[in-house]
Amino acid sequence: MDETDDQSRFETVYRRTYEQILGYVMRRCSSAEDAADIVAETYVTAWRRVSEIPRGDAARLWLYGVARRILANHRRGERRRETGHAELTAETRRRYAMSAPSRYDHVDQAMNALSGDDRELLALSVWEELDPGEIAEVLGCSRNAVRIRLHRARRRFARALEAARPAAVRPRPLTNEESR
Repeated sequence: MDETDDQSRFETVYRRTYEQILGYVMRRCSSAEDAADIVAETYVTAWRRVSEIPRGDAARLWLYGVARRILANHRRGERRRETGHAELTAETRRRYAMSAPSRYDHVDQAMNALSGDDRELLALSVWEELDPGEIAEVLGCSRNAVRIRLHRARRRFARALEAARPAAVRPRPLTNEESR
Protein backbone atom coordinates (compact mmCIF):
# COMPACT_ATOMS: atom_id res chain seq x y z
CA MET A 1 0.00 0.00 0.00
CA ASP A 2 1.44 3.41 -0.84
CA GLU A 3 1.34 6.57 1.26
CA THR A 4 -1.65 8.01 -0.65
CA ASP A 5 -3.73 4.90 0.12
CA ASP A 6 -2.65 5.06 3.78
CA GLN A 7 -3.60 8.72 3.98
CA SER A 8 -6.97 8.13 2.36
CA ARG A 9 -7.71 5.18 4.67
CA PHE A 10 -6.66 7.16 7.75
CA GLU A 11 -8.82 10.14 6.76
CA THR A 12 -11.83 7.85 6.25
CA VAL A 13 -11.35 6.19 9.65
CA TYR A 14 -10.83 9.60 11.27
CA ARG A 15 -14.04 11.05 9.81
CA ARG A 16 -16.08 7.98 10.79
CA THR A 17 -14.79 7.66 14.36
CA TYR A 18 -13.72 11.08 15.61
CA GLU A 19 -16.98 12.06 17.36
CA GLN A 20 -17.27 8.70 19.14
CA ILE A 21 -13.64 8.63 20.27
CA LEU A 22 -13.86 12.25 21.43
CA GLY A 23 -17.01 11.45 23.45
CA TYR A 24 -15.37 8.37 24.96
CA VAL A 25 -12.35 10.38 26.06
CA MET A 26 -14.33 13.46 27.22
CA ARG A 27 -16.40 11.32 29.59
CA ARG A 28 -13.21 10.02 31.18
CA CYS A 29 -11.13 13.20 31.46
CA SER A 30 -11.19 15.93 34.03
CA SER A 31 -10.57 18.67 31.46
CA ALA A 32 -11.30 19.39 27.82
CA GLU A 33 -7.61 20.18 27.29
CA ASP A 34 -6.55 16.73 28.51
CA ALA A 35 -9.22 15.13 26.35
CA ALA A 36 -7.99 17.01 23.28
CA ASP A 37 -4.43 15.86 23.96
CA ILE A 38 -5.49 12.24 24.41
CA VAL A 39 -7.63 12.23 21.26
CA ALA A 40 -4.76 13.76 19.30
CA GLU A 41 -2.36 11.14 20.63
CA THR A 42 -4.87 8.40 19.77
CA TYR A 43 -4.97 9.51 16.14
CA VAL A 44 -1.20 10.01 15.99
CA THR A 45 -0.88 6.39 17.10
CA ALA A 46 -3.45 5.38 14.47
CA TRP A 47 -1.48 7.21 11.78
CA ARG A 48 1.77 5.53 12.82
CA ARG A 49 0.06 2.14 12.79
CA VAL A 50 -2.34 2.76 9.89
CA SER A 51 -1.52 -0.61 8.34
CA GLU A 52 -2.67 -2.32 11.57
CA ILE A 53 -6.07 -0.63 11.74
CA PRO A 54 -8.77 -3.26 11.15
CA ARG A 55 -11.30 -2.78 8.36
CA GLY A 56 -14.90 -1.69 8.87
CA ASP A 57 -16.46 -1.08 12.29
CA ALA A 58 -13.60 -2.97 13.95
CA ALA A 59 -11.50 0.19 13.39
CA ARG A 60 -13.67 2.06 15.90
CA LEU A 61 -13.21 -0.68 18.49
CA TRP A 62 -9.47 -0.74 17.82
CA LEU A 63 -9.37 3.04 18.41
CA TYR A 64 -11.31 2.66 21.67
CA GLY A 65 -8.58 0.25 22.78
CA VAL A 66 -5.82 2.69 21.76
CA ALA A 67 -7.59 5.57 23.53
CA ARG A 68 -8.10 3.41 26.61
CA ARG A 69 -4.37 2.64 26.86
CA ILE A 70 -3.42 6.30 26.32
CA LEU A 71 -5.94 7.31 29.00
CA ALA A 72 -4.40 4.77 31.40
CA ASN A 73 -0.93 6.20 30.76
CA HIS A 74 -2.26 9.71 31.23
CA ARG A 75 -3.92 8.79 34.52
CA ARG A 76 -0.76 7.17 35.86
CA GLY A 77 1.23 10.30 35.06
CA GLU A 78 -1.46 12.53 36.49
CA ARG A 79 -1.53 10.54 39.75
CA ARG A 80 2.23 10.83 40.08
CA ARG A 81 2.08 14.61 39.60
CA GLU A 82 -0.95 15.39 41.68
CA THR A 83 -0.83 13.34 44.86
CA GLY A 84 -0.42 16.42 47.05
CA HIS A 85 -2.95 18.37 45.04
CA ALA A 86 -5.57 15.65 45.50
CA GLU A 87 -5.10 15.68 49.26
CA LEU A 88 -5.46 19.45 49.36
CA THR A 89 -8.55 19.35 47.14
CA ALA A 90 -10.19 16.70 49.31
CA GLU A 91 -9.49 18.71 52.47
CA THR A 92 -10.91 21.86 50.85
CA ARG A 93 -14.07 20.04 49.79
CA ARG A 94 -14.55 18.64 53.28
CA ARG A 95 -14.19 22.08 54.84
CA TYR A 96 -16.17 24.07 52.30
CA ALA A 97 -18.67 21.56 50.93
CA MET A 98 -21.97 22.88 49.64
CA SER A 99 -24.72 22.45 52.17
CA ALA A 100 -27.34 21.10 49.73
CA PRO A 101 -26.37 17.68 48.36
CA SER A 102 -27.21 16.80 44.77
CA ARG A 103 -30.10 14.41 44.30
CA TYR A 104 -27.65 12.10 42.50
CA ASP A 105 -24.85 12.12 45.08
CA HIS A 106 -25.71 8.53 46.01
CA VAL A 107 -25.17 7.45 42.38
CA ASP A 108 -21.74 9.12 42.33
CA GLN A 109 -20.95 7.55 45.68
CA ALA A 110 -21.97 4.10 44.40
CA MET A 111 -19.86 4.48 41.24
CA ASN A 112 -16.88 5.65 43.28
CA ALA A 113 -17.24 2.58 45.50
CA LEU A 114 -16.62 0.32 42.49
CA SER A 115 -13.24 -0.73 41.17
CA GLY A 116 -11.86 1.04 38.13
CA ASP A 117 -12.45 -2.10 36.07
CA ASP A 118 -16.13 -2.24 37.07
CA ARG A 119 -16.59 1.47 36.31
CA GLU A 120 -14.96 1.02 32.89
CA LEU A 121 -17.15 -1.98 32.02
CA LEU A 122 -20.32 -0.14 33.01
CA ALA A 123 -19.24 2.99 31.14
CA LEU A 124 -18.46 1.06 27.95
CA SER A 125 -21.85 -0.60 28.17
CA VAL A 126 -23.96 2.42 29.14
CA TRP A 127 -22.14 5.53 27.87
CA GLU A 128 -20.58 4.06 24.75
CA GLU A 129 -23.53 1.69 24.13
CA LEU A 130 -21.20 -1.17 23.21
CA ASP A 131 -22.43 -4.74 23.27
CA PRO A 132 -20.41 -7.48 25.03
CA GLY A 133 -18.69 -8.47 21.78
CA GLU A 134 -17.56 -4.91 21.14
CA ILE A 135 -16.45 -4.47 24.76
CA ALA A 136 -14.46 -7.71 24.45
CA GLU A 137 -12.70 -6.25 21.41
CA VAL A 138 -11.86 -3.02 23.26
CA LEU A 139 -10.62 -4.83 26.39
CA GLY A 140 -8.85 -7.62 24.53
CA CYS A 141 -10.72 -10.49 26.19
CA SER A 142 -13.47 -12.94 25.29
CA ARG A 143 -17.14 -12.05 24.87
CA ASN A 144 -18.03 -14.57 27.57
CA ALA A 145 -15.57 -13.00 30.01
CA VAL A 146 -17.17 -9.60 29.36
CA ARG A 147 -20.68 -10.96 29.96
CA ILE A 148 -19.62 -12.49 33.28
CA ARG A 149 -17.69 -9.40 34.39
CA LEU A 150 -20.49 -7.07 33.32
CA HIS A 151 -23.07 -9.13 35.22
CA ARG A 152 -20.92 -9.01 38.34
CA ALA A 153 -20.20 -5.29 37.93
CA ARG A 154 -23.93 -4.56 37.65
CA ARG A 155 -24.61 -6.61 40.79
CA ARG A 156 -21.86 -4.78 42.71
CA PHE A 157 -23.21 -1.44 41.48
CA ALA A 158 -26.73 -2.33 42.63
CA ARG A 159 -25.42 -3.23 46.10
CA ALA A 160 -23.30 -0.07 46.26
CA LEU A 161 -26.26 2.03 45.13
CA GLU A 162 -28.48 0.50 47.79
CA ALA A 163 -25.86 1.22 50.45
CA ALA A 164 -25.39 4.80 49.21
CA ARG A 165 -29.08 5.63 48.80
CA PRO A 166 -30.26 8.20 51.35
CA ALA A 167 -32.30 6.68 54.18
CA ALA A 168 -35.31 8.81 53.24
CA VAL A 169 -35.42 7.19 49.79
CA ARG A 170 -34.91 3.58 50.91
CA PRO A 171 -38.02 1.43 51.14
CA ARG A 172 -38.95 0.80 54.76
CA PRO A 173 -38.92 -2.89 55.71
CA LEU A 174 -42.32 -4.23 56.75
CA THR A 175 -42.90 -5.02 60.40
CA ASN A 176 -44.33 -8.38 61.46
CA GLU A 177 -47.75 -6.75 61.86
CA GLU A 178 -47.71 -5.18 58.39
CA SER A 179 -46.59 -8.34 56.62
CA ARG A 180 -49.66 -10.33 57.78
